[in-house]
Amino acid sequence: MILQSIWFFLWGLLWALFFMTDGFDFGIGTLYPFLAENEEEKRIMINTMGPLWDGNEVWLITAGGVTFAAFPLVYSVMFSGLYTALMLILFTLILRGVSFEFRGKVEDARWKKIWDSCIFIGSFAPALLFGVAFANIFRGIPIDKAGLYQGNLFTLLNPYGLLGGVLFVVLFMVHGALWLAAKTEGDLHSKAVRTASLLWPVEVAVTVIFLAASAVATDLWANYLKHPVLMLIIVLAVAGLLGIRIFVYRKQFWQAWGASALAIVSATFFGIAGLFPKMFPSSINSEYSLTAFNASSSPLTLKIMLMVVLIFIPIVLAYQIWAYKLFSSKLNEQNLYNDEAY
Repeated sequence: MILQSIWFFLWGLLWALFFMTDGFDFGIGTLYPFLAENEEEKRIMINTMGPLWDGNEVWLITAGGVTFAAFPLVYSVMFSGLYTALMLILFTLILRGVSFEFRGKVEDARWKKIWDSCIFIGSFAPALLFGVAFANIFRGIPIDKAGLYQGNLFTLLNPYGLLGGVLFVVLFMVHGALWLAAKTEGDLHSKAVRTASLLWPVEVAVTVIFLAASAVATDLWANYLKHPVLMLIIVLAVAGLLGIRIFVYRKQFWQAWGASALAIVSATFFGIAGLFPKMFPSSINSEYSLTAFNASSSPLTLKIMLMVVLIFIPIVLAYQIWAYKLFSSKLNEQNLYNDEAY
């Protein structure tokens, strides 16, 4: 049971790291058509995430790989029952990556407008769909005893699921605006700061509504009432949200981005901690739920995987921290003339 519990935590951590890192990419892409007023601002926005966006998605691949290897039954039920939603996420992520590369290949306004729209769709849609997916997991998925999904795509578009989607979109938009505030200068910087300031009250309001709705629509709060120490996760989320406001006021934008990252990680772990030990709860009958204990691989497999993870995850983290530090300088119009620029 200890191994399963460790891997449940690692599974949640990998998803949290993905949302923390790729979240600002999604946020920038969602804000892209609203903040960029000319070609130079568009290119600066793209280049603020240009060296990092594909590396951020390593955490998505790792989270999916861990689900497959450590909890194969969860993986099989998830990708059979939620196939349509997951394929939509995959296609929009592909669309976004292609858009970054193709946009500058032809100097034509219509050509660029098409790919600009794809950047927005490929950023907004995954943010929304990931939020809808995880909110539905928190709420419970209609799976029967055989693990078959008794519903369709529209089953997931319930009020609580859509609220989760809105929460993710707003979290990522603030995260992206703060990244832009830290990485840009001039008018674009001012617009990013103003956007983060305007969206912050919305972020707080949606977070509070989601926490309240979770008490009605899910069983997440049961673990918190049973183990009050878990309330520390909510305290950290509140600290992150307050930190955003404080650091933006002080014009310390990297610290504000760090506070936003803390809020996103804490929000993810709010659901993960509330779920434990369930990973894919059934809304039909709790006995049909998939848990960390009845859906895991063999103990030997988990031991071998744990040794590999303890070696390579710190290496990946160290590399990514180095990359973020390397590309932490501000961007301006002069950077657009570099051969590496989008």
